Amino acid sequence: MFDDFILRAVLAGLGLALAAAPLGCFVVWRRMAYFGDATAHAAILGVALSLTFSVSIFAGVLAVALAMAFTVSSLSGRGFAMDTMLGVLAHSALAFGLVAASFLSGIRIDLMAYLFGDILAVMPADLAVIWGGAALVLGLVGWRWSGLLTATLNPDLARAEGVDPRREQLVLTLALAITVAVAIKVVGALLITAMLIIPAATARPFSRTPEAMAGLAVLIAGGSVIGGIEASYHLDTPTGPTIVCVVAILFMLSVSIAGLTGRR
Repeated sequence: MFDDFILRAVLAGLGLALAAAPLGCFVVWRRMAYFGDATAHAAILGVALSLTFSVSIFAGVLAVALAMAFTVSSLSGRGFAMDTMLGVLAHSALAFGLVAASFLSGIRIDLMAYLFGDILAVMPADLAVIWGGAALVLGLVGWRWSGLLTATLNPDLARAEGVDPRREQLVLTLALAITVAVAIKVVGALLITAMLIIPAATARPFSRTPEAMAGLAVLIAGGSVIGGIEASYHLDTPTGPTIVCVVAILFMLSVSIAGLTGRR
């Protein structure tokens, strides 16, 4: 487990866990799973544009993820059902991204790595980006924790306390876009939402407070990263999907235990 490439993979996965798990709690509380999916699918378009204009992959994915998130926020409540609008935008962005990638000439692009992640290929420079992004997400969520929580529980109460729910939505949108840009190297565009939602959903039945749920989600996500990399190493399976399989198994165990003990 202490080969250089595996150590870098573990550090990259733990950085993603720190960013995604607390943010995922708000995604679960606000029932924004499809919103996260739409933002993640837009990442492939960001990759194609980054390679076309020779800019950083992180910067390109972040820009497109932000554009998608702000588009969804601005179009909500404009006459379309939210799930319909998110479905159209998510799959359209993914399709345009894949088509745009096919036009790249003279550039070798491994689409599988961007779709499902390539955590074992993480380099020290990638670690700096991942941990820098994770620190930024944690800083944003920690700074606005009280406002985000109040706006999530009751927007009217938030307004009465001087908290603007739309501002908190923008903070959440920004944090989500940064997490997508960080995660694409680790688990890929198609599995990012799983790392946002499943650890939080797994922790929910065993948490008495929002803070406890966020902390437990981080532990679950971090343990899944280490367990998934270990299992992938021994079973010779794709690492990103294996990590998601491990956290999915933990979720099924959580549901079973919650059902036996009567927790909700």
